[in-house]
Amino acid sequence: MRHYSAGVRHKDKIVHMNAEEYSERRVNVEPWQVKLASYKLGDVYHCKADNVSPGAALARTTGATREEAEQKALERARQLLSRTHRHDV
Repeated sequence: MRHYSAGVRHKDKIVHMNAEEYSERRVNVEPWQVKLASYKLGDVYHCKADNVSPGAALARTTGATREEAEQKALERARQLLSRTHRHDV
């Protein structure tokens, strides 16, 4: 299991917190592959969605649950990718 830490500003101090429950998975957002990376930091779940190829970040979201954070990231990724034209060579 990977452990990550992040600095969070709280009352003019930076408090270091360890990320928990890190997870990565790939999903299809036709015709694209999207990687979702999610983790819990304190009481909040964070999720990053990126386009697997070339790996560009599409969305960073938060939620009370992993499912909520991932759903928000997927919705935003779908919005952005629906505007993208794919040119197959």
